[in-house]
Amino acid sequence: MEKTDRNAWFQCINENCRKRYELDEIVYKCNACGNLLEVVHDMARLAAMRSPGAWISLFEKRWKSTEFPYGSGIWGKKEWILPDIDNDSIVSLYEGDTNLCFVKRYGDYLGMPELYMKMCGNSHTGSFKDLGMTVLVSQVNHMIRHGAQIKAVACASTGDTSAALSAYCACAGIPSIVLLPKGKISVAQLVQPIANNSIVLSLETDFDGCMKVVQELSTRPEFYLANSMNSLRIEGQKSISVEIVQQLNWEVPDFVVIPGGNLGNVSALAKGFRMMKELGTINKLPRIVLAQAERANPLYQAYKSGYENFHPMQAEKTLASAIQIGNPVSVKKAIVALKEFDGIVEQASESEIANACAEADRFGMFTCPHTGVALAALRKIMKQGIIQPKHRVVVISTAHGLKFSDFKVRYHERTLEGVDCKLANPPIVLEPKVERILEALEQKMGR
Repeated sequence: MEKTDRNAWFQCINENCRKRYELDEIVYKCNACGNLLEVVHDMARLAAMRSPGAWISLFEKRWKSTEFPYGSGIWGKKEWILPDIDNDSIVSLYEGDTNLCFVKRYGDYLGMPELYMKMCGNSHTGSFKDLGMTVLVSQVNHMIRHGAQIKAVACASTGDTSAALSAYCACAGIPSIVLLPKGKISVAQLVQPIANNSIVLSLETDFDGCMKVVQELSTRPEFYLANSMNSLRIEGQKSISVEIVQQLNWEVPDFVVIPGGNLGNVSALAKGFRMMKELGTINKLPRIVLAQAERANPLYQAYKSGYENFHPMQAEKTLASAIQIGNPVSVKKAIVALKEFDGIVEQASESEIANACAEADRFGMFTCPHTGVALAALRKIMKQGIIQPKHRVVVISTAHGLKFSDFKVRYHERTLEGVDCKLANPPIVLEPKVERILEALEQKMGR
């Protein structure tokens, strides 16, 4: 389609193409030039609908309400997400609305008085993936209700995507298929799609291998692709930006630090900030920091050369298993976003990841290893003098630490291979005698 009477549509990201498609079409890449698509909104219509102040008032009114579906952090901003979908098609588990945690004591310790963590893992399945999945599954539900012959929704996953897909499909009564790299995700992540009655395929490959298979599978129209190359996911994830600004009384932070694997979240947050600025609810953009694990860092390598050359890599095993991706599908979108937002890309070693998690946990957090990547990158950029004490910084915490309890246990047992567990705090085994306990306490705490 080249023209549409809809308020939002798919459009090719290639500036020399920009071909349009209906959101009801089963399409993931442009069939004219092969580039990724993005959801484009009729911004003139949105600007004419409400003034910036009226949009702010509407979103404040809906925040955490009990009126379905507007109490969801996503669907409370429906006009900016999927404006044409009917409410009866929406599949929501009241995702989003997650807390922006002012980590004052931790921030003071780091020399960063205005440090916040956006706790995206405090969501239904324990990760930010819920935010995009409610949009994608709702659209699929809408399409099925209008005659689409979709038999199942499928994804490749390193854990969190499969959990979100399986939960939302189960809620909607739509079959789901998840392809996981055998032995490369946590038990907690594996059991989520199993419990939600997904068809779970454990493949003897890595994530990139699973991604290749699911893309081949989704060439059949009965299997709808749910990975982040499907830009419906980005529409939900961009709400993170809007929530951050809303929770800061509609002020923009100076820096946002994002862990990156398949790189959909970078373009998603950029899109949210860009949309707010265009509609006048904010007047500036933050700088974006992308953090990658050293063992899966293809964009970091490209960043060092000014993005002149991007080369996919064979990702090595990393504690940050959800971002163990060597050939990210959203890399072109991410590079565009980083250039626009004066972006920085940094990396973190395995020891830096593990110790950053342990350090944050000592201040009341319970961080997943991917958040540890972001925190380790934050420390490095602070040392470079780019992020300074005067700046307001938001770190995106992508998943709940309980999904990675085995990682936590092994850290404190000092059994993580190749990691110097500097802050390990193993339990003290003692006889049940008060004098022995007091002796141990005196040794641990001092007089």
